[in-house]
Formats: sequence, structure tokens, C-alpha cells
Amino acid sequence: MAAQHDLPVALIIFRRPEVTARAFAAVRAARPARLYVIADGARPGVAGEAERVAAARAATAAVDWPCAVTRLYADGNMGLRARVESGLHVVFATEERAVVLEDDCVAEPSFFRFCAELLDRYAGDARVMAVSGDNFQGGRAPGPFSYGFSRFPHCWGWATWRRAWAHYDGAMAGWPELRAGPWLERAAGGRRAARFWRATFDAVYAGRVDSWAYRWTYSCWLRGGLTALPAHNLVSNIGVGEGATHTAANPFAALPTRPMAFPLRHPPAVVADARADARTQRTLFDPGLPTRLARRLRRLAGARP
Repeated sequence: MAAQHDLPVALIIFRRPEVTARAFAAVRAARPARLYVIADGARPGVAGEAERVAAARAATAAVDWPCAVTRLYADGNMGLRARVESGLHVVFATEERAVVLEDDCVAEPSFFRFCAELLDRYAGDARVMAVSGDNFQGGRAPGPFSYGFSRFPHCWGWATWRRAWAHYDGAMAGWPELRAGPWLERAAGGRRAARFWRATFDAVYAGRVDSWAYRWTYSCWLRGGLTALPAHNLVSNIGVGEGATHTAANPFAALPTRPMAFPLRHPPAVVADARADARTQRTLFDPGLPTRLARRLRRLAGARP
């Protein structure tokens, strides 16, 4: 049995009991001392959804280790962005730091220790906004180190601090002024990348895309914040496809994981890996731009949680 740890975990669920059960099993194996389960309510008029919402909640019931559980269950449907934002606001009003997992993100056991050690190491470093369990580099590692830094705050399994979440700008209040200036090209890594992110942030700001994650990216970029990414993948997203809210297809779905080796080998400087970030932009966000971008935004605009 794994040793219990004091890093709180927030698990965000909705209507998929099958994947929720697998994500919760990984959390259960980690035995956190505090667990927050954040759940949206069923949408009125969607046949069978109330039953699936109830089943997803039931899939998290077996808390059979010493654990303080807080269940943040919405009575009605709030929508993805509002439910995640409000839930994490509650978590970080109480906790100084926490791991955040959605219902389709299955964590490798060493992910929790990886997060805990880096949350300790960079707790007072405002340059670092988050720690992620995601590696989308196709097996490429950041040299001999256990992790590197990126401008992309990948959130298929991640962790952060209250001091970083305090900068979450859900309203994106400054976006109309920033979108036309040089800031975005600097933040996104160039003119081509800025084209993708300008269209994306436009859609998010206008409410056509119900995304908290893009707003988190925007918030991190406003601060020049970096995210620590592991040298190999520690979290697998098993929920891409039918039933997913925003992710109908993705080449990085269901990536394999393997354990992180300890002690960690720390990089000598807190700087983004520009080459790795350029590769991420090409492979994850904008291949085939503008055709892919237009198709992606149309799909997201029509999606509902």
C-alpha cells in the first residue's frame, strides 16, 4: 500500500462514470490526506444525464483511507468553465497548493511525488506558475534532467499554488487592448503562433468557447509564468473521443506513462525550452493553420460540457 501524502487533490468530474472510476482509482492508490471532488450538475432536458452524473459521483465514493473529503456538487448545470473556476477558487481559498485532475486523467503513481517535490522547490519562485504531468515531446527528454520548463501550462494532470491561482484572470479584462499589440507574439513565441492564439483567445473572450484552460494559459502568459514539465509522460488522458467536452480527437490521447526516477535531477536554470515549445506549437496547436484552426474553433464553439 502506498504511503499517505499531505498534498491535497482536486478531482473534477461530470457525467462519465467509466473514466471517473479509473481516475479515482489512481487517486485512491495515492491516498491523499485531503480530497476535493468538484462535480457539475446535469443539464435540463438531456436524457439520461442525471443518472450518469449520479453514477460518476458514486464512482468516487470508496474513500477507504484516512482522508478529509470535501464534495463540491452543483445542484444544476453551471457549465465547464464556471464549475472548474468556482471549484478551484474554493480549493485554493483553503489550501496553499493542490494537484488538479479531471475525470479522464489517470496519473502514474510517481506523479504525486513529482508534484509535491517541485511544489516545495518552487513555492517562492514567482516565475513558476504550475507543475504538469504531461510530456508531449514524442519521447524527447530535456537533456539529462528530470523536467524542463515551458510557456505552455498543460493541464491533463497538474498542480499549482494559491499564489499562482490568485492570478487567474477569468474575465480576460485586458485582452481587447493586448490582442493588437506586440505582447502576444512575444508570449506565444512568434507571429505564426500568435495567429492561432489570437483567434483562440478571441473565441474564448467572446464566450464562443466555454474554456477555463485557455483562460489559465492567458493568465500565465500575462505573468510571464512557466510550467515544469516532466522528462516523460506521467498522466494519460483516457477520455478523448465520444463523450468528451472539448477534445474530440487528439494525437496525444492515451499516451503511455512510466515512473519518474528519484531523486530528481533539477535543471540549472528556470527558463523555457524554446525548441520544445516550438515543437509543441507545431504538433499540438497549429499544423495546417489556418484550416486546422478554423475546424478546431468550430468544433469547440459547438461543444457543451
